[in-house]
Amino acid sequence: MSSPPIVAPFPATRLRRLRRTPALRALTTEVSLSAANLIWPIFVTEIAGGAGEIPSMPGVERLTLDGAKRAAETAMRLNIPAVCIFPHSDPDLKTDTCERAWDPENIGNKAIRAIKEVAPDLAVMTDIALDPYNANGHDGLVRDGVILNDETVEALVRMALAQAEAGADILGPSDMMDGRIGALRMALEGNGHKDVAILSYAAKYASGFYGPFRDAVGASGRLVGDKKTYQINPANREEAMRCVARDLAEGADMVMVKPGMPYLDICRMVKDQFAAPTYAYQVSGEYAMLEGAIRNGWLSRDVVLESLLAFRRAGCDGILTYYAPQLAERLA
Repeated sequence: MSSPPIVAPFPATRLRRLRRTPALRALTTEVSLSAANLIWPIFVTEIAGGAGEIPSMPGVERLTLDGAKRAAETAMRLNIPAVCIFPHSDPDLKTDTCERAWDPENIGNKAIRAIKEVAPDLAVMTDIALDPYNANGHDGLVRDGVILNDETVEALVRMALAQAEAGADILGPSDMMDGRIGALRMALEGNGHKDVAILSYAAKYASGFYGPFRDAVGASGRLVGDKKTYQINPANREEAMRCVARDLAEGADMVMVKPGMPYLDICRMVKDQFAAPTYAYQVSGEYAMLEGAIRNGWLSRDVVLESLLAFRRAGCDGILTYYAPQLAERLA
């Protein structure tokens, strides 16, 4: 009787074993996504007739104050922990001095108070930058074509204090001026708002992915020049790390990378290097690309979940995404 042929053993590790069934795949999932990881950006308008769908962001609407209240109630029902308010302000009231940015009755501050009326336990995040109220579309004050850093920081402090007084839980400085986190933290501490958190847009890039957002807030066509003197060069990584290190040292509680998917390497570096709460913004251009492809039948809607898992895999503790309510419904 002949002996069986000698066959080299198959490698002992068969990686497909743990992919075989849904149960095994669930047991070996490395990152998870839940509603608790989502912040929902909403646009609130003060312009009569300004509410409704934003053409370059299909499925996303500008809301009235009543609409913002309903959105807050939806967030609470879906266990989304926070909304982030972006104002759509009257273009006729925008000025070069941006004084409406710290007006207690501007649309952003009204929205904070309106949301807190119906959802006091919902965390309300705000945007701190002058562009919603700036006649020239910049995040800072401008003189002779130059964005003024220190004068802008003084204005941002006034804006932050007005938002804190209105009841904001998280301030989101998105302006990228040097020294603004330290100034904001000092002002908050000195004016009875020591518990207000700062989620700094610490690594905000001079990106082409912001176009639909500018449509949403009514800033398209208003920008004089560009924002490359204060936002980060897309070619740079180490500069972003220096910005994050500075903002954490000045008192930021959390840090953000913006945009999101094109900068997941930056998210990973930030999390690995600083181990601080790290967020990313799936910005308007990312949303428009995905949603446009989905609506044209070029991609399955499953790519939305896949894209947000990529943020989590890259180290993000949370994501600002316009898909927040849709994803929270699905995840529930």
